[in-house]
Amino acid sequence: MSSIPVGGRHGRPATRDGQPELRRTEHVRYSMAPARTLYELAADVTRWPAIFGPSIYAQHLSRGPRTERFRLWAQVNGEVKSWVSRRELDPDALWIRFDQEESVAPIGSMGGEWHFRPLPDGGTEIVLLHEFTAADDSQETVSWIASALDRNSAVELEALTRIAELGHAIDDVVFSFTDTVALKRPAAEVYDFLHRSDLWPQRLPHVRRVTLKEDVPGVQDMVMETVTADGSTHSTHSVRVCVPGQLIVYKQLVPPRLLFGHSGRWELAGEGDEVLVTAEHTVAINPGAIAEVLGAGKTLADAREYVRAALGRNSRSTLDHAGSWRHG
Repeated sequence: MSSIPVGGRHGRPATRDGQPELRRTEHVRYSMAPARTLYELAADVTRWPAIFGPSIYAQHLSRGPRTERFRLWAQVNGEVKSWVSRRELDPDALWIRFDQEESVAPIGSMGGEWHFRPLPDGGTEIVLLHEFTAADDSQETVSWIASALDRNSAVELEALTRIAELGHAIDDVVFSFTDTVALKRPAAEVYDFLHRSDLWPQRLPHVRRVTLKEDVPGVQDMVMETVTADGSTHSTHSVRVCVPGQLIVYKQLVPPRLLFGHSGRWELAGEGDEVLVTAEHTVAINPGAIAEVLGAGKTLADAREYVRAALGRNSRSTLDHAGSWRHG
């Protein structure tokens, strides 16, 4: 939807005396799923990267019963952006308020609300509101922001509806798991091993080919071809965000048939010659693909076990080689 100038959250008027105009967008979608199921999906930002296509990773900075702060990495009009948001959550009213603490150009400010309104037929009207100002208030900038909101809001509303209407318990479909390994190597060397994925074909036996681009420092576009246990090849395309020496978060842009979404992180902690490395995966399983991928009669529980084993095995193998690789 196109944006229009409006009053702000507390009714303040849009200004025209040299201050940027406050603009508002509204996106609405009907879902057959119950309002509480949809609210709980939107309320848990740790699940977003596996559910929402634009989201790469969410990292909590603080968290209370009804308030939270988190850093989100996401794709906006094809560019990777990161910002810190505050949220107020009201599980009784099925309402969420969000505000970016410091927006990233060309956005001047950004906030909004989620509303989940139960309908007589058991379904839900989902309303996603945004209020924003543009950094320079030019028509080009305003159009860029409005276009990004239109695109991402539509994707998010569709994804929420898809997951909530599957008919399975959300925790059975969308879940996270971690493996933590202690390595007797300096953190800098292990980080370098994980960061330099372009060298993985020479360092990891299951990786055949990697094409890596880093046009923006710290943001990597990675296409990787791996060899599975039965000798077949598998290609993945991911975007990775690298925080030097500490953290690499990533999102698989084209997930395999069995998954709606997959994101993860490598996080390092330690000093001296020892480091703890945590490999985390967050996935959303596609129940409709279970029979095709795993065979007739296989269940959602089988799919969970299969995904946990396969992704965990690859992560542990990578870390084993990071620990034994001879630096330099």
